[in-house]
Amino acid sequence: MATKPFAIIAGVGPGTGASIARRFAKSYPIVVLARNPANYQGVVDEINSTGGQATGISTDLSDSAGVKSAFEQIKSQFSGATLAAAVFNSGGGFVRKPFLELTEEEFGGGFESQGKGAFNFAQHVLPLFNPTATEHPPTLIFTGATASLKGSANFASFAAGKFALRALAQSLAREFGPKGIHVAHVIIDGVIDIPRTKGWVFEKEDAKLDPGAIAESYWHLHTQPRTTFGFELDLRPYVERW
Repeated sequence: MATKPFAIIAGVGPGTGASIARRFAKSYPIVVLARNPANYQGVVDEINSTGGQATGISTDLSDSAGVKSAFEQIKSQFSGATLAAAVFNSGGGFVRKPFLELTEEEFGGGFESQGKGAFNFAQHVLPLFNPTATEHPPTLIFTGATASLKGSANFASFAAGKFALRALAQSLAREFGPKGIHVAHVIIDGVIDIPRTKGWVFEKEDAKLDPGAIAESYWHLHTQPRTTFGFELDLRPYVERW
């Protein structure tokens, strides 16, 4: 039976999700969730080989049955332990296409990944929190984007999903904040320095968001006392126009 508080990071790939997983694994055993095991296996092996404890579970967060199965595994593995923090970092539903070329399935994919995915995740993590059982207030963090605030041309699907995610985060913060549970939404505004963007050249060398620094910001939110809960945090490179 596990007794040490643990954390769950959903949406773990080789960039931001992996950095968040590494940061939280310094203090907690962690579970990482992603649809493709190849996305998380590297960071799981890295954490376990350096003295941490990480478990990876293949999960499509928009599939309620799959999420239920994943959380049954989590509750079995961490029976007796309290959830300290949960991060929803899914990047799914990203489609860049002129609106009149967008299919109904593509448009719905933005909400399926972001709105429904976050709904499924939150419904399973919130009952695992106990505000009196952890050093820091239990924390649920949602990763937003520029599209959370601005529906740019050719991003109708992604913006609709991210708007829904932000609305859900606001509602949960207002409902669960008074119960001692910290719900936060982080707007990532800019290009993140991850393997996929290594070849993207900018005038300034440090024009991309550092995923390690993003992870530190998430940790800062988690350690805020309940007298000073921050709901929304904007993160962008110093050269980003907004």
